[in-house]
Amino acid sequence: MSNETPKSNEIKRLTTPLTIKDFKAYDSEGNLLKCSETLSDVRFIVEPKQNILNDNEILQYAPQSKSASQIRLKRGFGNIQDILLVHESLPWILGLFYVVLICIAVPVTFSKNIVGMYLILVLVILPLLYLYYIFNLKGYEKDTVKKQVKESQKKVETPVSTTADEKSSGLDSFKRYEKEISNLKVLFNVKEKVVRELIEKRFEPPQITYDKFMSSIDNCHKLFYAQSDAASNIIDLAVEDTPRVQDEIKGKIDAMKKIIDQIEDLTNELVINISSSGESTDEVKNLLDDMENLIESVKDY
Repeated sequence: MSNETPKSNEIKRLTTPLTIKDFKAYDSEGNLLKCSETLSDVRFIVEPKQNILNDNEILQYAPQSKSASQIRLKRGFGNIQDILLVHESLPWILGLFYVVLICIAVPVTFSKNIVGMYLILVLVILPLLYLYYIFNLKGYEKDTVKKQVKESQKKVETPVSTTADEKSSGLDSFKRYEKEISNLKVLFNVKEKVVRELIEKRFEPPQITYDKFMSSIDNCHKLFYAQSDAASNIIDLAVEDTPRVQDEIKGKIDAMKKIIDQIEDLTNELVINISSSGESTDEVKNLLDDMENLIESVKDY
């Protein structure tokens, strides 16, 4: 598509199901993925490319990536799994370190070398102190709280004006919705293209099933952008930020998310259906029925 951007291509790469071949995983661009292994998990992760997506977009489109774990830890709401993913090679390095240390400690102990024994003890303790440092989640939270306090202090120190012009800028509270709608439109375009390509692979035209699927996707497209336009119009035309206006915008955004989720479910089912040797399409057709029901319910709303 001519209107594709680096950001939309990257989101497509991150959200498209992986291709598994000969026990190896590849992303949508055919790149071989590295197997990420921690003490409790083994998985293939598509890492976002640098300088394309911002932190919030990485958390949204690649939540299981190492980059997302780094962001969560930086913001103070990461967990032990995030630490293990960021430092995935650390257990094996420490294991090798202590094996070598034991091999050195045995002859030093038998030789009763006091200086050597103290040195061995220090070498045993240092990695443990480092582990305590990196696994201390409160340390991450403390850094984040300090930054937030400094930012809030700066805001307090800034003189506040209560002119009529500033009152009109209160609708800046809708800015977050504008950004969310923009991100959802990019995500929908990516997923719509993927599902259309999968339908063409699974149901060659001019089959009736192919026409039915494509018609349903067309309806989803129209309905999605109808909800998007309606939400944007409310944001542009609203003269006051009220709970009712907020609810209307959130309702439109929720409808957009439901359409995206339904297309994603259909995409995953088509991938499984294409990969399987059987000819059954019951699950796919059930998802199509669910999609049509969703379209009718959103229309009613």
